[in-house]
Amino acid sequence: MDGIRILIVDDQPLVRRGLRSVFEGLPGIVTVGESPDGLDAVRDVRRLRPDVVLMDVNMPRMDGLEATRRICAPEENSGTRVIILTMYDRDEHVFEALRTGASGFLLKDSPTSTLEQAVREVAAGEALLSPSVTRRLIGEFARRPSLSTPGAELSHLTDRELDVFRLLVCGHSNQEIARMLVLGESTVKSHVQHLYQKLGVRDRVQVVIYAYENGLIDRRLLPA
Repeated sequence: MDGIRILIVDDQPLVRRGLRSVFEGLPGIVTVGESPDGLDAVRDVRRLRPDVVLMDVNMPRMDGLEATRRICAPEENSGTRVIILTMYDRDEHVFEALRTGASGFLLKDSPTSTLEQAVREVAAGEALLSPSVTRRLIGEFARRPSLSTPGAELSHLTDRELDVFRLLVCGHSNQEIARMLVLGESTVKSHVQHLYQKLGVRDRVQVVIYAYENGLIDRRLLPA
């Protein structure tokens, strides 16, 4: 099949059918399967190799967090990306879901246009995380003790890459970073990709987590 392949994971049949109907007829997106729980989701990802999984959190047998952790584990090397689905934008599971490897999260009642854009962006390798959510993520991490000391990887960043790193960690979009640093947006995208390569991460969510785990986040980073 051509197009972006998606797998829908939710223990409620009505929710699965509703999500499937959202994507029916959209060009370039194909629903390759539905899974009723996390255990089946892990198996179905191995069997169907979807590009993107829309993952519920609270499910029987295996919840969405554990399923996401297994799907995104390096040893799986599936290339599949996960979007967490939640009913509440302040779901306490969001932070843990991002730590397990999810590329972002969405509300289940998001408009069709939002769902479509999210799938396309995540399939293209972007992380689905708004600045407001990034700032909440930083706030959550800032309340916890850091896990280690800054990594040597930062010493390999250029001055401009460090500027981009600091703004990215604060939750700014590429467009905002371009405006603040007086750069072209394509130049910012290039710097961001270099950051990913040098830090060994795959998206902007993982950059924030890297900053936390290496003791680089404190409340002084938080926007006013």
